[in-house]
Amino acid sequence: MTTHTLAPRTDPTTPSTALVLGGGALGTSIATHLARSGTQVTLATSGALCDGASGRSLSWLNSAGDRSPAYHALRVLGIDRYRTLFAADPSRDWLRFPGGLWWDGEETAETTHARHNAEIARGYDSHLLTPEGVARELPGVNAAAAAEESIRNPGEGWVSLPHLVEHLTGELRELGGVVETGLGTCALLVEDGRAAGIRDASGAEHRADAVVVACGAGTSAVMAGAGVDIPDGSPLAMLVTTEPAEVEVPVLNTPRAAMRPNPGGTFCVDHDWYVDQILEHDDGTCTIDESVVTELLAEASHLLARDTTLTAATWASGRKPIPADGEPVLGTVGDLPGCSVAFTHSGATLALIAGETVAHEVMTGTRHPLLAEFSPDRFGA
Repeated sequence: MTTHTLAPRTDPTTPSTALVLGGGALGTSIATHLARSGTQVTLATSGALCDGASGRSLSWLNSAGDRSPAYHALRVLGIDRYRTLFAADPSRDWLRFPGGLWWDGEETAETTHARHNAEIARGYDSHLLTPEGVARELPGVNAAAAAEESIRNPGEGWVSLPHLVEHLTGELRELGGVVETGLGTCALLVEDGRAAGIRDASGAEHRADAVVVACGAGTSAVMAGAGVDIPDGSPLAMLVTTEPAEVEVPVLNTPRAAMRPNPGGTFCVDHDWYVDQILEHDDGTCTIDESVVTELLAEASHLLARDTTLTAATWASGRKPIPADGEPVLGTVGDLPGCSVAFTHSGATLALIAGETVAHEVMTGTRHPLLAEFSPDRFGA
């Protein structure tokens, strides 16, 4: 395990204790970055670590497509932090950079070129490939399934978030952090207009000088309980993990299946065409008919060369965290001193850079320039 040298705290206003609510990639990253700064950290979660969206995320590391300059910059920095992590130990089989391949059957050549040109204009590595080019450069992909033109992004990658969470919590504990799981539904504890900790389902209080809420799709409800409005747009989603298959491909994003490699020669597969077939029950659990899983894997299998047939090992569904306006919500809450929020659709790509920048705000009490456009306070206006 890497040993980090902690800078001594000299500012008496710097929090000496912090509590992070949420055991996914964002929460564990923020908790670990806070611990690196010398703060005594508690990572608290309602159930088990990584039992929410981080446990069923495609976790494609990218900044492809069209988005605001600030969001693009943050995502590119997010990928950079993963490359640093990869360089520290390239043997980690849960973090890889095989690139990505995208096509959309409904897109015209003009709109595909527009996407490609927009990526080029931002300095994002982007190449147009014909089916012949796909066959030549990516022999594991069924080139006959590709569009007349696809976009290849060689710098993209993927991460297995359960493995990342395990890695980060190992460091967190080594730095003296405490991990509290199985707390049930938690609420913010507010005293004299300031966040003072959380109250768990049993009524027990867990206090800290600073609180960070990183509960994925549950973030809006937790903040609403403290009178802070963060509109939620989280849709239902499902991720299927396959049995091992002997084929190598990059991250694929296509009209009927999105997929990436996974440790052990398996694959993770998802899409959005079946969202209306996911049933969400009163207790928050979700189910979907197995025939949908079979159909999704048939679509994914068609993307692979050598007549590869994918079979399901496991699948899980639930809410995919997305703020209502689609932009990340990151940083301190002006209307609730002592509280910060981390809530975003791109939790995988942003996990490390968000941990770094949100922890900076907590420790310094000042807005990080990279997060200026993503403040939770934008909804209050």
